[in-house]
Amino acid sequence: MPIYAYQCGSCGHARDVLQKISDPQLTRCPACGAEAFTKQLTAAGFQLKGTGWYATDFSGRKPAAPAAEVAAPSATKKEASAPASTPAAASSDS
Repeated sequence: MPIYAYQCGSCGHARDVLQKISDPQLTRCPACGAEAFTKQLTAAGFQLKGTGWYATDFSGRKPAAPAAEVAAPSATKKEASAPASTPAAASSDS
């Protein structure tokens, strides 16, 4: 059963209600009794993430390359050689 958000237009009281889709919409506010209790429009309570969903596989666009493949190969070689020389310099100072 879905959860619907309601809010009173008279007093501002808000409440989430667990209802069947076939249940009639509530109209009377439980706090003040006014006939101004209306259903609110809310966002869906789930998201489709990961591979296999429309946004990644069936949209007709090619997926972007991972960040590791985008980096230039020369920058990767420089980073690999820099850490090896740093510890040796630190141990000779002691």
